Amino acid sequence: MKLTAQLKLLPTPEQADALRRTLEAANAACDYISRIAWDTHTFGKFDLQKICYDVVRETFGLAAQMTIRVLGKVGDAYKLDQRVCRTFRPHGAISYDNRILSYALPDSSVSIWTLDGRQAIPFVCGERQRQLLATQHGETDLASIRGEWFLFAVCEVEEPTPTDVEGVLGIDMGVTNIAVDSDGKIHSGKAITNVRYRHRSLRKKLQRKRTHGARRRLKKLAGQEYRFATWVNHNLSKRIVAKAKRTKRAIAVEDLTHIRTRVRAKRSQCATLHSWAFAQLQAFIAYKAALAGVRVHAVDPRNTSPCPNCGCIAKANRKTQASFVCTRCGLAGHADVIAAGNISGRAPVSVPHYPDADSSVD
Repeated sequence: MKLTAQLKLLPTPEQADALRRTLEAANAACDYISRIAWDTHTFGKFDLQKICYDVVRETFGLAAQMTIRVLGKVGDAYKLDQRVCRTFRPHGAISYDNRILSYALPDSSVSIWTLDGRQAIPFVCGERQRQLLATQHGETDLASIRGEWFLFAVCEVEEPTPTDVEGVLGIDMGVTNIAVDSDGKIHSGKAITNVRYRHRSLRKKLQRKRTHGARRRLKKLAGQEYRFATWVNHNLSKRIVAKAKRTKRAIAVEDLTHIRTRVRAKRSQCATLHSWAFAQLQAFIAYKAALAGVRVHAVDPRNTSPCPNCGCIAKANRKTQASFVCTRCGLAGHADVIAAGNISGRAPVSVPHYPDADSSVD
């Protein structure tokens, strides 16, 4: 499995200036290569290398391997489609490989190529990131975020073999309740909903002012809502995976791909629906479960709220968002808990085989 370790660089002002000029030169080279690719209809990085490798090195002062990296960046940009000429932001992230960037873990520093030559720059990171760096393999992205410098290193982590399971933990995801499991544990979305509403209202208020102070405040607020939602999803996914591993169960989640195009919502609900970070939560559950040796199954989300007693499917069963009362047999309960139980029943599970004690082996 590939995971990304985030490191914060601590360059001196001179080193930061060298990093900035390197980003600008690399992205200017990407723009130059992109125009050639567009004019000549040559979009493969190897074909582009034959056309403009020497010119790019001489014009932009890039090292040989950095030139290869910017050619690769342009080639990757055109893999999606070739309908428009790609352009690149002056301070967009660029990729390094082990020929132009190396780690000195005992010294907590990196040796990185810049236009001013190799620079030894210290970095800081958490203990988890330091453990990941021991398995670093592949490219590392250099990025400038709000005037600070970060490295995003790709690390190879070995996945344990999934263990045998004795059941399935169903997870029903929603907006009111972020996640509800089939055991009846409800993870409310009230806190994150309140944060989103407060930030949305504050953004609208500041955007109407159109003053320099309002713009500075908006810039300071940028990303806070996203970071809070990410923190919530990380903690929630960790608890779900830990529970499944402790109880020797697999995890079943709904496959909610393209749900926003299938759901009809009122105008007042659009902002809430489009800020629902279900895909991030599912991704966090998937990779944490893989690291823990827990299986994850994505099931069909259609009709996940039938009565578990008689199988009745009717809109009238759902009296309110949280209340479920079957119109046929009268079974009542929390609607999301019932849905989570139905989700767990849809997951395919291979029950481990235990040979009979009386059976003999020839």
